[in-house]
Amino acid sequence: MSDYGHDLTFGSAPTPVNADPTQPVRLAVLSEQVGLDLVTFQDHPYQPAFLDTWTLMTFVAARTSRVQLSANVINLPLRPPALLARATASLDLLSGGRAALGLGAGAFWDAIEAMGGRRLAPAQAVRALEEAIEVIRQIWDPEPRGGVRVDGEFYRMVGAKRGPAPAHEVPIWLGAYKPRMLALTGRRADGWLPSLPYLQPGDLARGNAIIDEAATAAGRSPAEVRRLLNIDGRFASTGQGPLHGPAEQWAEELADLSLTEGISTFILSSDDPEDLRRFAAEVAPATRELVAAERAR
Repeated sequence: MSDYGHDLTFGSAPTPVNADPTQPVRLAVLSEQVGLDLVTFQDHPYQPAFLDTWTLMTFVAARTSRVQLSANVINLPLRPPALLARATASLDLLSGGRAALGLGAGAFWDAIEAMGGRRLAPAQAVRALEEAIEVIRQIWDPEPRGGVRVDGEFYRMVGAKRGPAPAHEVPIWLGAYKPRMLALTGRRADGWLPSLPYLQPGDLARGNAIIDEAATAAGRSPAEVRRLLNIDGRFASTGQGPLHGPAEQWAEELADLSLTEGISTFILSSDDPEDLRRFAAEVAPATRELVAAERAR
């Protein structure tokens, strides 16, 4: 049983479609209006049916005032980390400290290569991601003298100027599934962000164990790593399966994931405004109550 004691937060993940470019913006604004804490967008730069994720997040930041914003997750092979660091810091400054940085090592390598990115083997992609995190964190830290210096296998920085610093400590969340990525999450990241439909029974517990062991070996507390989860489901009057039923059932299942698997942020992938309203108004408060009651015991 793993409960890391984090406050629960709830978010949305509208599809960044461009057929109606106002749709993801409307859903993001609605997410804030109904009380959700976070809005995220998947990042697939090779997908011509999608808006560019970073442009969309910037536009949404200007239309909202409270919700946290993140990619879910950034396709690192197509976004140079030094520029990504400055873009993230800029968004954080412009939004009043509302940026988070979800990062992925890369997927769909044929499409990445077709866009001019470098195809990497799985182990290479993990090493590249760890180097990128170092680049990003150095860019964000304006204090040390001598500029940014990273002599990596994939990224090399030879004294680039540091800054700007973000408005707040921007968390880095990794979309991780395999042991090497999970261990990197424990060593260097602030959060683990998988998607429930891609997980098999037992994967959350196994992932937590790898993250916790790596965090401890790096001199960190496992509780420094927030556990986030992308979910999808259907509301119905009666229970018809996991996350397919009334709001009360959703709350019970999410509370169980929180108390037994340590999940503290739930992100609903849905483009249905009514789903977002019910998630915020019914599921989120009920889940918080269940978790608070069990923790009090």
